Amino acid sequence: MRDTRESRLLLVLLIAIAFALITVDIRGGQDSPVDGARQAAATVFGPIENGVSSAVDPVGNAISAVRDSGDRHDRIAQLERDNAALKAKLGSDDRNRSRLKQLDKMIKVAGEGQYGIKGAEVIAIGAAQGFSWTVTIDVGADDGVKRDMTVLNGDGLVGRVTTVGPDTATVLLANDPDFTVGTRMESSDELGFASGQGDRPLRVELLNGKAKIKKGDRLITFGSQADKPFVPGVPVGVVSRVDPSGGGLTRTIYVKPFVSFTKLDIVGVVVTAPRKDPRDEVLPPKPKPTPTPTVTVTVTPSADATDDGQQQ
Repeated sequence: MRDTRESRLLLVLLIAIAFALITVDIRGGQDSPVDGARQAAATVFGPIENGVSSAVDPVGNAISAVRDSGDRHDRIAQLERDNAALKAKLGSDDRNRSRLKQLDKMIKVAGEGQYGIKGAEVIAIGAAQGFSWTVTIDVGADDGVKRDMTVLNGDGLVGRVTTVGPDTATVLLANDPDFTVGTRMESSDELGFASGQGDRPLRVELLNGKAKIKKGDRLITFGSQADKPFVPGVPVGVVSRVDPSGGGLTRTIYVKPFVSFTKLDIVGVVVTAPRKDPRDEVLPPKPKPTPTPTVTVTVTPSADATDDGQQQ
């Protein structure tokens, strides 16, 4: 078609008609007078659209495949995360069972000694460059913890509180070289002072240089004035070695602590001292000695020896 005045008027007329039909269609909604024409157009052009869609389907499928692949990767990653979380939960359950056992044991000790305790968790150990044996626990002044309170666990004496913050506290462990506690021997009541030696047994100086002590005897805390820093009756350890008596005023013995200071987790701060000294009540039952089998040998005379006796 040539660009003439008539063609330009026809183009303007067609545009005007198109706008008019669009306006009528929009205002008519579902009852639009052009709905029939639209359906007819769909009938005519629908197969053509399907054909075009089929022609480009491989590309669409490829895009979908990439998208689905990403979804599958996300699902696999999520499954892997869920699996790791499940393993962590199982591990946590094992740890929780261990901690529950520690807590039950500590509560039993507190009950036997009539100690009022505040349970705590060890959350940090002393600086590696330092020479002190300390741990940090997750309770502090806001929980009623004060300086110079006894700290124990289900095995016995852990240490004493030295520094207190609002939410945490520092505990000096009983095996620290600067740690000293008054002790009393089970049954014999011999008194002494135990000092830490790091990873070696506690060194105890008994006040009685002639005290009769043997390996396997047990010690507990003697207690302090006003129960600070130590309450009485907390198990300390078992005698592992006794130095020969040199006739001095004191006698040195070495004690293996009940507490393993390298495996601390759940501990308790004694916030209320017992009304009376529990004495030896908190000590665990003594292990029963293993019976030593007795072998009896019976000598039976041989037949040759009997015959020789009869011939004489």
